[in-house]
Amino acid sequence: MIDLDKLVSESFSKQGLMATLGAHLTQVSDGEVHIALPFSTALSQQHGYVHAGAITSIVDSACGYAALTKAPAGSEVVTAEFKINFLRPAVGERFLAIGKVQNAGRLLTICSGEVQAFMGGSGKVIALMQATIVSVGQPAG
Repeated sequence: MIDLDKLVSESFSKQGLMATLGAHLTQVSDGEVHIALPFSTALSQQHGYVHAGAITSIVDSACGYAALTKAPAGSEVVTAEFKINFLRPAVGERFLAIGKVQNAGRLLTICSGEVQAFMGGSGKVIALMQATIVSVGQPAG
């Protein structure tokens, strides 16, 4: 049996962008991955909200890693396309991206993602994503 947490954690630790953003894994399960991001002014745009690029990056990774949990053994995944809708500004102390597999095929996996912003104890959904993830062979080197 594949250790999904180890599979995803080892791959996640190789992502320079997630480290640069300060993002970290909070949950890995079969078909679902959560990635947290604390607020940082280094990630803000001109109005003080977290930049859409940072929000998009964490939810894209959450969807990709959710797809990896369903990919054929020995495969890697890459994003083929996504659509994201921002429902409100990214205002919060911390953010949580949740990627969920909706349908997993041999080659293509369709995922949905959402990002929640938390201020104090309450959270609001600020973005929704639909993504197509492709299973590929192991990269060389």
